[in-house]
Formats: sequence, structure tokens, C-alpha cells
Amino acid sequence: MMKPKQRRKTASADVGFIDVDDDKPREECGLFAIWNSSDAAAHTALGLHALQHRGQESAGIVSYDGGRFHNERDLGLVGDIFGDPEVIKRLKGSAAVGHVRYSTTGETIKRNIQPLFAELCSGGFAVGHNGNLTNGRALRRQLVRQGCLFQSTTDTEVIIGLMAGSKQVDVVDKLIDAVRQVEGAYSLVALTDKGVIGLRDPLGVRPLVLGRLADAWILTSESCALDIIGADFVRDVEPGELVVLGPGGPRSIRPFPPAQRRFCIFEHIYFARPDSMVEGMSVYDARTRIGRELARESHVPADVVIPVPDSGVPAAIGYAAEAATPFELGIIRNHYVGRTFIEPTDHIRHLGVKLKHNVNRARIAGRRVVLVDDSIVRGTTSTKIVEMVRNAGATQVHMRISSPPTTDSCFYGIDTPERDKLLAARHSVEEMARLIGVDSLAFISIDGLYRAMGMPGRDPRRPQFCDACFTGDYPIPLVDHDGGEKQPQLSLLAESA
Repeated sequence: MMKPKQRRKTASADVGFIDVDDDKPREECGLFAIWNSSDAAAHTALGLHALQHRGQESAGIVSYDGGRFHNERDLGLVGDIFGDPEVIKRLKGSAAVGHVRYSTTGETIKRNIQPLFAELCSGGFAVGHNGNLTNGRALRRQLVRQGCLFQSTTDTEVIIGLMAGSKQVDVVDKLIDAVRQVEGAYSLVALTDKGVIGLRDPLGVRPLVLGRLADAWILTSESCALDIIGADFVRDVEPGELVVLGPGGPRSIRPFPPAQRRFCIFEHIYFARPDSMVEGMSVYDARTRIGRELARESHVPADVVIPVPDSGVPAAIGYAAEAATPFELGIIRNHYVGRTFIEPTDHIRHLGVKLKHNVNRARIAGRRVVLVDDSIVRGTTSTKIVEMVRNAGATQVHMRISSPPTTDSCFYGIDTPERDKLLAARHSVEEMARLIGVDSLAFISIDGLYRAMGMPGRDPRRPQFCDACFTGDYPIPLVDHDGGEKQPQLSLLAESA
């Protein structure tokens, strides 16, 4: 398992990158797999496009045509990699798996792009992974000592190594043998010469859903990837369930004993697309309920409720409705920025947030403003947005956050800074308010968040979600964690030592 990933440097000697979303938790990865479709590769590319919010560093597709596997992977966005029809034509076959990646373990290099592929004694095997293995380092050392070779620096390859050493014959049995040795949060999709496999970890921390399009069957991270190809949502893959797609339709296997479900609550707050259904719940509806609960807990007299776009919009709609306060788009987002190459002067860096957000002055000037956002990580972007709103003439600025304070790092597949970089780990709410420059600051309570999910509150004995980033309650053992916040970076050199 890795420490929370270090942010990549955003400047060189000549030009700079301004990453205007640097103060947000990073998306994890997105998975899509389809079996029995004449347009398998095209459908996979479209599904990955719908999941682009889950990872923008790289994308890959592996297909199978009944005789051989075909592979296309590259750094960049789905549209840039698979927009050329000739690329899709090379991905022949009626079955495919695809992956979009934001790395939480391993470097951003081509050999880490998923799906990873290996020739096992049972045949070809391609796998994509969303999550993080918390004993991946320990297993990797063990495998290297046994003579296993690694081509990537990802924890995903540990699963392939375990399968290669398994004495089981069938590929499904090899995978079961491997994942029974693994600790962590993960959803997997895999392609073999016999069909497609999907798997969720025993606690169901990471999402995976089953869909259908005519005679084709699909496994993917979110239902929005089904919508884009006109497929029907069938159900969530259950925690600890392995699903095999092949002749005769889906086959379900339960390789783990039952465990308390601990789905990542941040999927509902921020990561999943608002038009998705996850764990039987509309993400949009969940976020509006969170906003309503936030207003009940912490509303102050105000003239207007303004979301920090785009992720704060549903919660702000719920907040405004509950508080009977007008909702306005007082901040406009430019969706065509991404990373911008400009001279890395201090002045230009200070203007970086304006590349992505600009105030709608007519909706702000002379008004008491409630700003609604989904989270505060470092606080740097929040500070700049508050400054912009004040400069636009707001008489008061109050910030309301639709998650509890982020006090702890995630080790389960979400890229968050180390704990000593988290603003809420170092300061009280009152101190944070002064640092950000707001008249008041409030977060939804952890019990309020659970109430918004339809529960009476958080049961500390049996929490229904993984909420470790808010509570420090890690439901899966952090085997690779050495007791401190700093851990060695994973590298081939370190792991072969």
C-alpha cells in the first residue's frame, strides 16, 4: 500500500502547469467491460468517455476476437486516444475491457496504463483495477523473492503475480486464489479467452454495476456508462461477489464470507457523476439531501446561495430549497481549461483559479452570500474563491461544506494529501474560517451526512460506509502502513531490494 500520492510538480524551468483542481481529492479509476457485442470496442470507448471524470491521466482497452487479444493504451483522454476510427477497428472482437486512470499507486508512465495484460498458463488475462491494495508492498516483496518479474509499478500487477503462482487450473479459480491473499479496496474487471470477470472487495468499498444491452452483458463503475450506450442497469455487483460473463449469461460466485458493507461515502459526496445510480441510490438525490441537511444544521441569514461549480451544485440546490433562500449561479466555470501552459510567475500562479472560475458580479454585489462546496482539502482554492467573491462586492461570505472535515488520508484508492497537508487535520473550524477569509464556516456533521443517506446517524459500532477520511476509522487493515504518515514511494528498485 502506498502513502497518499505526492502531487506532481506543476512547474519546470521553462513553462508551468497550473492544475486548477489541485485542491480537490483526485478521482480514482473507471472500469468498463462488455461481453457478446459486435461493437465491443466502440461501446467500451463510449463507456470510458462517460467515466472520464474518474481518471484523466490515461486510458486503455483490451479486446478479444476468439483467436487473439488486441491492446490499445496511451496517456491522455479517452477522446484523444480512441477518437480515431482506425484505432477502434484494430480492437477486434465481441468482448473487451477498458480502464481510465488517475494513479494512486505507481507512476504516470506508459507501462502502468491499464488494463494490464499477461499470458498465464491458463491463457491470456487482461485486468483493470479501481482501488488500492493495502498489503500490495508486502505481497510484491514476497513475489519478487520467489522469482516473479514485474513490468509495472502498480499494485494491480500483484494480483497477476499471485495468479501466476497459483496451483489452480481454471482462470477464475486462480483469481479467487489471488484475491483471497489480498487486503484492500478494489473493484476489478478482467478479460480472458472464455469471457469477462468482475469482482468487488468483501466490504464493497469501490463501486461496480451490472448492465445489459440486448444480448450483451456489461460491468462498469457507474450507471452513467450504461446510459451512454443505451444499456439497461440490472443491479449492483454485491460486495465480495465475483461475476462471470459468458455463454448462458452472468454467473455469480461468492468467494468470501459475508462482511459488513462499507461503501465509500465520498462517492455520494463528490466522485460519482450526479446522473449515476450507485448502491441503489441516485447520486443527485443524495447530494441534494446532503444540502438540505447542511442547511438544517448551519444556515445563517443570507440573500443568495451560490455553489462552487460543478461539484457543489446539487448540494447548493438542496441547501437553498431548505433555507428558502434564492439559488444563483454566482460563479461560472470555464470547462475548457484543464492544464494550461503559461509562464510560472508568482502573479500568474495567483490568477490560476480564475482560469477555471469567474464571478458573476451581478448576482453577488451587495449581497450576503452562502458558498456551498463539497470539501476542503488544503484550503488554497477556497481561499482564492472567497477572495474573488468579496472583490465582486459581497457584503458577507459564509461557506458551507457538504462533507465533514477531511482530517485523515485515504489509503483505499482516492488520492489525498498526507495528513499533515490536510487543513482540517491542523486547524479548528474557527481557525480554518479565518485562514480562508469567510465570515463563518460550517461542515455537515458525520451524523447529518448519514441522515442524508436515509439513516438515523452513524453507528460507531457498525458504520454503514467507509468514512475513514472524516473519522480515521479504517475498516481494512493498513498492512503496508508503517505506523507513521510517511511511507516509501513504490518503485521497481525499492521493491526488488
